[in-house]
Amino acid sequence: MMEDIYVNVEKTKGVSSNHTGVRSSHRRFYPAVILSLGLLSFFLLVGLVTLGVHYHRLGADLTAIKDNLTEERARLTASLTNLTAKLQCLTAQSDWDKHCPAGWRLFRCVCYFFSADSASWERSRQDCREKGADLVAIDSYEEQEFLTTTINQTSWIGLNDRDHEGTWKWSDGTPLDSTPAYWKQKQPDNGDGDPLCGEEDCVHIVADETTKNNWNDLKCDASIRWICEKMAKEF
Repeated sequence: MMEDIYVNVEKTKGVSSNHTGVRSSHRRFYPAVILSLGLLSFFLLVGLVTLGVHYHRLGADLTAIKDNLTEERARLTASLTNLTAKLQCLTAQSDWDKHCPAGWRLFRCVCYFFSADSASWERSRQDCREKGADLVAIDSYEEQEFLTTTINQTSWIGLNDRDHEGTWKWSDGTPLDSTPAYWKQKQPDNGDGDPLCGEEDCVHIVADETTKNNWNDLKCDASIRWICEKMAKEF
């Protein structure tokens, strides 16, 4: 009888010990789970924030791309319209039925205005636009030669890199890469680092220089003459 009681007591102790061990294991397990869930939540939060920032930047980039494409399409449309008009005029029988406003000169279906006053590049362009024109954009050697032989003083043309240093384009947005260039030797040099020259972001034709090499970059607020151009009209 005593033996049976002893055995039962030992079994009870064994069960009690097992329960204590299980409870100890649970006590160690729960904090680990909580810590893991906390870390997981933290990393998920970081991921969501990062993803949100990424999509925000992506949205901004897409908006910028869309704006650039819209601007580029407008520029290309304007350039195509201008080139089409020039082509139609050049393929016509002659210039005899074309005319320019008083004080303008006609050359190959285009009217040119050579100023008698001097002004900055921006003010010169404003004057051209008030006349329904723009600063001249030179797209052929023949046009360059005509301008060179006509001017008697240094004059602004529409070429500039005001938006981005070293990226030259005409007033209508046409890049210089798509047209011939007639730079003077060692030009453009953006002032060659001389503080007295400052930033040289606008271009002029230098008078009394050879046709093939007479462009020079100059600071845009310099006051010199300018050349406007617009398509001639039919009688």
